[in-house]
Amino acid sequence: MNTLKKNSFLVKTALAVYCCLLAVTAFAQAPVQRQVDGIIAKIDNHIILRSDLEFAYLQYLAQTKQQPNPELKCQILESMVQDKFLLARAEIDSVVVEEAQVTSNLNRRIEQQAAQVGGIERIEQYFGKSIKQIKDDLRKSTREMMVAEKMQGEITQKVTVTPREIRTYFNQIPRDSLPYFSTEVQLGQIVKYAEVSRQQKAAARQKLEEIRERIVAGEDFATLAKEFSEDLGSAQSGGEIGFMKKNELVPEYANAALKLEPGQISNVVESQFGFHLIQLIERKAQEFNSRHILIKPATSSVDVAEAIAELDSIRALIVNDSMTFAKAAKEFSDDTNTKDNGGMITNRATYNTYFPMDQVDPAIFFVIDTMKVGEVSKPVAFRTPDGKEAARIIYLKSKTPPHLANLQDDYPKIAEAALQEKKNKAVEAWFKKNINTVFIEIDPEYQNCKILELIN
Repeated sequence: MNTLKKNSFLVKTALAVYCCLLAVTAFAQAPVQRQVDGIIAKIDNHIILRSDLEFAYLQYLAQTKQQPNPELKCQILESMVQDKFLLARAEIDSVVVEEAQVTSNLNRRIEQQAAQVGGIERIEQYFGKSIKQIKDDLRKSTREMMVAEKMQGEITQKVTVTPREIRTYFNQIPRDSLPYFSTEVQLGQIVKYAEVSRQQKAAARQKLEEIRERIVAGEDFATLAKEFSEDLGSAQSGGEIGFMKKNELVPEYANAALKLEPGQISNVVESQFGFHLIQLIERKAQEFNSRHILIKPATSSVDVAEAIAELDSIRALIVNDSMTFAKAAKEFSDDTNTKDNGGMITNRATYNTYFPMDQVDPAIFFVIDTMKVGEVSKPVAFRTPDGKEAARIIYLKSKTPPHLANLQDDYPKIAEAALQEKKNKAVEAWFKKNINTVFIEIDPEYQNCKILELIN
């Protein structure tokens, strides 16, 4: 099994690279024209289209700034075949992911991209689609990516590396292939959201009650959703969120919607996102379509100040050695993405906790610029990607100067690379063992790629 490598040190499987491609293609910086389509590979019930390969290939070239290379295209096709193979085997082995997990993953990815490009509206403008339509387009690829990752995780879950294997791995890297690392930092955070007061909740509820009265009096629900709803993802579609299963939505919303008859309007419903007014559009088997108007309670400087005061107390526990940062994060942080990871922020480009200084969020950069390793910042206010007012304290766990990779400074990264290489070999052995359990057919046009020979 070939791999797509940035260099001999940072080893990643071709499959992993393709999964990464799936995660970024929806938000590419430039559209890619699809070529004349056609099926070029069949793997049981799964197919790969020529346009899929060309799109992934051109996107990979754009992301890595590499020159066109027929061998690279073959490697990407190989990784796509392997990905579909994992999906086919997952069906045989009953490996699935819950739709709620797919929805959560998809929403998180949309929120992250919205924060990077300047909001949901920018994404919608770029693609000329509502965020609901974009999510619908991405749902299948997101589910497949997650199933493939879960299947691969089951294959490699027992793979570990010893210190001796890590040293052997490093010593086998030619010196002229060792990467040069710029200044990197490891960062942790503990986040507290600004709590909304009773008065602010009452004001939000009252606003939605008034909107409901206007609808009951004859005004159009969809028109008012476009005007007032604070769910920017659905507002432009008149509040419509599309067909969803009950477990894909927060319980309060789903339970209220399913009590309605088509066309009927709910009373005001409170959830973790705010207050909803819901209209059921249609039921179909296990799914239902609805629209809503969301009003979020406002927060004030007083609420943020309370979050800052709470973080001051948490910081005092850490600074006075009464509690570790990791334990404090798990116990007190409101950020579900980091609290169970010792509060450490993951670099989603590399899947580890190291950030080159030029890639650190500017809002965090100016906080840590004068900090020493091991220090915890004073609380600072900020706004989350989904618009919540919050405050956080930042932990500077490590800061390494520019240097050539070595075991002393880069042991965790070397260990991860060694582990990844061993996992690659485990996946390769699994493919060879199971290759005849799944039907695979490759178009003769790509016979020069020798995909089946590579897998075998």
